[in-house]
Amino acid sequence: MHLSSPSASSVPSHPLAVYGWDAGWEAEFAAHAEQGLLPGRVVRVDRGLCDVVTPAGDVRADTEFVVPRDPTKVVCTGDWVALDPEGGDPRYVRTVLPRRTAFVRSTSSKRSEGQILAANVDHALVALSLAVDLDLGRVERFLALAWESGAQPLVVLTKADLVPDPVGLAYLVQDVETAAPGVPVLPVSATTGTGLDAVAAVVSGGTSVLLGQSGTGKSTLANVLLGEDVMRVHAARDVDGKGRHTTTTRNLLALPGGGVLIDTPGLRGVGLWDAGSGVGQVFSEIEELAERCRFHDCAHAGEPGCAVLAAIDTGDLPERRLASYRKLMRENQRIVAKTDARLRAEIRRDWKRRGAEGRAAMDAKRGRWRP
Repeated sequence: MHLSSPSASSVPSHPLAVYGWDAGWEAEFAAHAEQGLLPGRVVRVDRGLCDVVTPAGDVRADTEFVVPRDPTKVVCTGDWVALDPEGGDPRYVRTVLPRRTAFVRSTSSKRSEGQILAANVDHALVALSLAVDLDLGRVERFLALAWESGAQPLVVLTKADLVPDPVGLAYLVQDVETAAPGVPVLPVSATTGTGLDAVAAVVSGGTSVLLGQSGTGKSTLANVLLGEDVMRVHAARDVDGKGRHTTTTRNLLALPGGGVLIDTPGLRGVGLWDAGSGVGQVFSEIEELAERCRFHDCAHAGEPGCAVLAAIDTGDLPERRLASYRKLMRENQRIVAKTDARLRAEIRRDWKRRGAEGRAAMDAKRGRWRP
């Protein structure tokens, strides 16, 4: 297994090096340094105030001067900021450095807004509990957002000790691998220590975010990686394996073995947000098959010469994968269309064209002619 490490050279002598400060951030911050501002990384955000780690220590800061109209641009855990070098409590954040990566989902509100979950992340760890039945569709959804963010995803199958049969465990890993092409899948157990060294090796380089539903063991895993009980842990319900929100805010924590970890609250809903390329990455085998279809705009719904449907007929492509691909593509198209008037018009034209073609095909089948 190989996961890429951050490309920028570190600046080991800098007091923020343990939080991810490197030569790239130093160059990005140069203009603000000339103004006498202080660099810092946001470790927690709560109602317009944030905790920031700086070379001068931990600082409480107000984001009043950096409130954008776009909700995906609000200050978030993982952001690098420039703030007042001195002042009262709180100080003020004056600017947010451009993000390298951003993990964004759509909100559950009807306003079709995006929500930023974590910024400047190198690795996205998707936690999935083996205490309950696998939800491969949810894995695909998480991975689409992870790929879209620019981070390298990793699926962590927690509570592996609950599957003592190695053959059965291998089959579960294989099932997840089919839903996660190109993504490492690691079974881990905080009880037995299985797989923890491999996860620790990943998170030791750069910034990692831990994602998943409540009850998947995220906080337990975070505590093991941190080497102490920093995050509160609640037991999952025996009935359905679901847990309560033990993490209520997104927290960035330095790891003893290097790297930093952002733990997040359990995510009940994971709506896509302009994640077309991420969906394509998750379903890369379908995208590759589609290139061999006879028609470039093939909908894989019965057209002659469809390579995708041919793969399903031969058993090379599970029907579940195609159904999930269609579902996520439709969802992503809807959310993008709500914010893009030109795309809405294109979708309407496409619907009308397909409707006309369908009616013409039906008339031809019935021996009718439509002028």
